[in-house]
Amino acid sequence: MDIRIGVTQAAREISLEQADEERDATKAKVEAALSGAVDVLWLVDKKGRTVGVPAAKIAYVEIGSVEGDRRIGFGG
Repeated sequence: MDIRIGVTQAAREISLEQADEERDATKAKVEAALSGAVDVLWLVDKKGRTVGVPAAKIAYVEIGSVEGDRRIGFGG
């Protein structure tokens, strides 16, 4: 699955790719960060890279599927 995180006062968003099986665990981590239960949202991508985002700086989180969402060309 593809995860995009918008950070306040930052021009670029953070993009990660995780296994689809981690969707529920990732949603739980995001909800904990947005509710104030944790101060930092920690996620690990498919390559083993760990990314931490301060919960207070999260503008939005978009969780989507990698397959089927990406289109190539000019078709509609």
